[in-house]
Amino acid sequence: MTALTRAQARDLIQGLSRWTEGYAPLPGASDELIGPDGAPRPAWSRLAEALGPMSPGDLARGFGSAERHVREVGISYRVHGEAADRAWPVAHLPILIDAAEWKGIADGVVQRARLMEALLAEIHSGSPAPKGAPPAAAIVGSPNYLRPLVGVPPPGGRHLALYAVDLGRGPDGRWWVLSDRTQAPSGAGYALENRIVLSRVYPGLMERLRVQRLAPFFGALRDGLAALGRREEPRVGLLTPGPFSETYFEQATLARYLGLPLVEGDDLVARDGSVYVRTVSGLKRIDVLWRRVDGDYCDPLALDARSRLGVPGLVAALRAGGVAIANMPGSGAVEQRALMGFMAAQCRRLLDEELALPNIATWWCGEPGVREEALARLDTLAFADAFDGGCSELGAELDEPARAELEARIRTRGIDVVGQEIVRLSTTPVWRDGRLVPRPFSLRVYAAATPDGWHVMPGGFARIAERPDARAVTMGEGTLSADVWVLADQPVARVTLVPQERIRRVAGHLPSRAADNLFWLGRYLERAEATTRIVAALAEARLDGAAVGPGDETVERLEGLARALGAVVDPEDDEEDETKEAVAPRPARAPASDIARAALDDPAAPGSVACSIAFARRAASHLRDRLSPEAWRLVSELSPGTPASEEEVAAPADVLDRARALLERFAAIAGLVHENMTRSDGWRLLDMGRRIERGLAVCRVTGALAADGATGGDLDALLDVVDCQITYRTRYLFGPAPAPVRDLALLDPDNPRSLVFQAERILGHVRALPRLHEDGLPEPTERLASALARDLSIAEAAAIDGAVLAGWEADLADLADAIGMRYFPHGAAAERPAKLSGLA
Repeated sequence: MTALTRAQARDLIQGLSRWTEGYAPLPGASDELIGPDGAPRPAWSRLAEALGPMSPGDLARGFGSAERHVREVGISYRVHGEAADRAWPVAHLPILIDAAEWKGIADGVVQRARLMEALLAEIHSGSPAPKGAPPAAAIVGSPNYLRPLVGVPPPGGRHLALYAVDLGRGPDGRWWVLSDRTQAPSGAGYALENRIVLSRVYPGLMERLRVQRLAPFFGALRDGLAALGRREEPRVGLLTPGPFSETYFEQATLARYLGLPLVEGDDLVARDGSVYVRTVSGLKRIDVLWRRVDGDYCDPLALDARSRLGVPGLVAALRAGGVAIANMPGSGAVEQRALMGFMAAQCRRLLDEELALPNIATWWCGEPGVREEALARLDTLAFADAFDGGCSELGAELDEPARAELEARIRTRGIDVVGQEIVRLSTTPVWRDGRLVPRPFSLRVYAAATPDGWHVMPGGFARIAERPDARAVTMGEGTLSADVWVLADQPVARVTLVPQERIRRVAGHLPSRAADNLFWLGRYLERAEATTRIVAALAEARLDGAAVGPGDETVERLEGLARALGAVVDPEDDEEDETKEAVAPRPARAPASDIARAALDDPAAPGSVACSIAFARRAASHLRDRLSPEAWRLVSELSPGTPASEEEVAAPADVLDRARALLERFAAIAGLVHENMTRSDGWRLLDMGRRIERGLAVCRVTGALAADGATGGDLDALLDVVDCQITYRTRYLFGPAPAPVRDLALLDPDNPRSLVFQAERILGHVRALPRLHEDGLPEPTERLASALARDLSIAEAAAIDGAVLAGWEADLADLADAIGMRYFPHGAAAERPAKLSGLA
């Protein structure tokens, strides 16, 4: 692309006056859009040239597409201490860096990664610290320094597989290191999502601007992780803290994109110097763990006993060389602020090079002379914990008591405090209310270790502060994240991680935890649907004007069924306190619509629709790497809704409308599962959960509404609840009769809602799932499923009574327990009888 003259660039920017009108860099801060000479920087001139033809409507549609993508895919993060996820805040404009400037950044990041690797090797060698090394207190004072790992050589020869560094551009235009990330660097997955989002905002623009692609970096990262294993085709897993992690979505994104199993500590077992992942096929050896769990939480036996996230015995397996961990536990010891002031000297000592990317000037108060200097500069520095990633506080802004407390802390425990120069960060344009405004930002860049050296991601992600205050210490976490575009001088080749050979038609091994959550996701969804059908029947009875007093036997049976399922908790059902001399008279029985509303909305009732949906969402939250965006959206947005007004709170029409809307959602989810999921082990377990819960519901509803002496209203309600009304009417010319209704609901093998249909499908799934032993004998789950299917195939509708139904219900419950015992063992000591000789 031919370089623009300054006049041409100015004309282009003026052509976008609807954006830049009133745009002015902050005083004393560098700006990414406007250079020191007042002219647009070349990279932004290229963007302005490409965006010139776009109308405000085009931009609005692009921005709307980006926001829809974030919402539909469910891109999210969680702030520490909060229970709910937040939508990922993506800026509508990228950060632009040209190829020449990026080369300097990349070279500096590689040098810093090499320095961190050399420093970690020295710290963990077990040898006395050489002359010129950082003070011991600046290292061992860190909670990330793990003494049990000293002297343990890292499998694969590296402590770091992934390194990240936070950068900021100072007023002089130079890039400065704000912090190092060596523990378990986060954000690479969000950088990938940011790129996808902006590709929707500006379709085709990245190719025209020759934006360097991210796929080669992720391919190098995957190859580097695989190189740490000893086998020719090592199994690499991503170890996650679980769905309550602040960045769980990102972890699921990376696992899906790189084709890695996402495993939690409970999925793994360490034994005989190796680590295995529990799967429905038995124990399978895992060679490399890319961890996102803090190092001290990796093993409750050797490290922090409070951990519930790690794997007991993991450090022993690491010492034996049976597993490689990236990054090596203990690698976080060099990312502390306490070491930043020593980095320039360490670079000269360990690499014999000058530090290319300078740090923010840092005073570690563990040294007497430095401590006094920091105290003398109290009003010009920001102070923070030397070993904690918390926020800084400006000495000049402290009141007298806080200032005295800080001075006392520095003098008594100076090793825990650092002072840092207050750096004014560069600003970047942000879209606000139809125009551009400058906001300060920091840039996170990643480097992956590979057999061929360090590979730097051509981009990264930026965090942008909401406030215009450009001091790095006040930026915090920022409120926006921006994609980073590195503009190449030459056309950029298309690169993808999609494999070009080795076609496979089998999925990887399914971890037991994922299997457990899939099974229960199916159960909770089906349980919620069954209760919703009972709610609809109750609301419809009220809406049709049927009597809802004690004389209406059908309504009473439906209410009793709702109570038996735990969907309703009434005060009148509580046991009376025998110590009371008198008991207050019970209130009159609530109308059917009130019972229906409670069964729909009451979160305190364990069997209510609202409670079952909450449990379904919780199970789905553990499956972000396995659910499609459409499936996740349907489940996460599932809700019984709320009445539109106070008048509609108990209105049967409102309850019925909400129940019917929910049934449509359940049908959409069932259709998605049936039509879009491949017939893998995960799909079978999800479907088995649905079938077991549907079978239990059919037994309970039939027992309540189709017993001997059932009225026509009872049978009619049963047909509604099991969704067989139309089938019955087309099959029989007479009204509902007990035996035909029971046959249709329980024994018709062609009815997808009958009990026998569920039993046959469960038996088929059990037979298709992996076996632990190849001795030709049926496993307990197959025996139970076969017995139930056989009994149902020879049953007669006329002979079915309450005892028979109770027996079948107990058989289903036993089968569910057997499935759990066979496929979902949990806990550090839980082991299935897998053949040790067959562990693969």
